[in-house]
Amino acid sequence: MTTIYLAGFDVFRKDARAWGEHLKALCAAHGFTGLYPLDQSAPEGLSGPDTARWIYDANIALLRRADLVMANLDDFRGPGEADSGTAFEVGFAVALGKPVWAYSADAGTLRERVTVATDADGTPLDARGFTVEDFGLGKNLMLACPVRLVQGGAAECLAAMAAARHDLDAAVRSGG
Repeated sequence: MTTIYLAGFDVFRKDARAWGEHLKALCAAHGFTGLYPLDQSAPEGLSGPDTARWIYDANIALLRRADLVMANLDDFRGPGEADSGTAFEVGFAVALGKPVWAYSADAGTLRERVTVATDADGTPLDARGFTVEDFGLGKNLMLACPVRLVQGGAAECLAAMAAARHDLDAAVRSGG
């Protein structure tokens, strides 16, 4: 059965373990096996940095084991910005040649969602005065270009993945 690493800031929810079980059940309903980062727990008694390293190593092992990745790219700690850990996992999976699917309920382009002002030349600016990329994408191009981005949530993404199963299976077999 095709395995999916379930990337996303969902691990920070108060009900993160129950949510992970929900995501894995959604995967199973579509014929996939979900691999959730919180399926494993760090050993007791580790220091903060040692716990962080253990989590990193465990997540990297799960990413390597997975056939593909499904990532929650909804805004996390600011408009237009996915969780940085999830962005890393997407990049790592892409570097490994694994197919990556992602979902976001956030509608609109970055320019529409993030721009708070324009300068004298009409250049869109964010709240801190940085220019806002304007490629007509809902996410930064380094996330939007390598993934199959589905509008909606995990259920919609998994349904789209199941509908594309033939192409998805071929991509997994070819390593990307």
